[in-house]
Amino acid sequence: MGEKITQGKLMDALDWAYDKAVNGAILGTNTAEELARDYMKEGNGNCWKNANSLIRWQNTKAGTSGFVTGLGGVITMPVTIPANIASVLFIQIRMIAAIAIIGGYDVKNDKVKALCYACMCGNEAKDIIKNVGIVFGTKIAKSSLERMSAKVLVKINQAVGFRLVTKFGSTGVINLGKAIPLIGGIVGGSFDAVTTNIIGNIARKTFCTKNS
Repeated sequence: MGEKITQGKLMDALDWAYDKAVNGAILGTNTAEELARDYMKEGNGNCWKNANSLIRWQNTKAGTSGFVTGLGGVITMPVTIPANIASVLFIQIRMIAAIAIIGGYDVKNDKVKALCYACMCGNEAKDIIKNVGIVFGTKIAKSSLERMSAKVLVKINQAVGFRLVTKFGSTGVINLGKAIPLIGGIVGGSFDAVTTNIIGNIARKTFCTKNS
């Protein structure tokens, strides 16, 4: 049995995950800001090093069973998408948002939010960012953000939606029989450490300058 996962559903789920990552309300998990604050204490203000520490922690945890706990809210999420995918979206977007905060960005700004969404596409984020006229590979300047139009935001979100459908199912269909279930609020094995590392590195390059 499969369920069609459309771009619209994935973007709705990503919006949900971003809201929970930024504003909280999932029992047992820190917000992106709380996560960022923990790592900003360790690196003496060095964005690149702080982000690296956060990415390493995320990847280490990603390889352990039961990394995500207390995600009962995922089950009641008002979006029709498998819980294991929603969990991955939440954990990865929270990491990206935390890195953006470490870099000094306001994650409640829609333009920063769009860049966070682009980072979810991993290496393909480079093309998405370049295609809207932003130089990738160095920290995105605040002036570049200010010049981003509503049309650019729509273009980024459309590209992200298309790539996420490809990421979670080449035909856009997720086999619910193979979806890793939530058992007692614990997700085990659905978290891809390799992909998460790539996403973290992209976020670091987007929101931090090396050695600063």
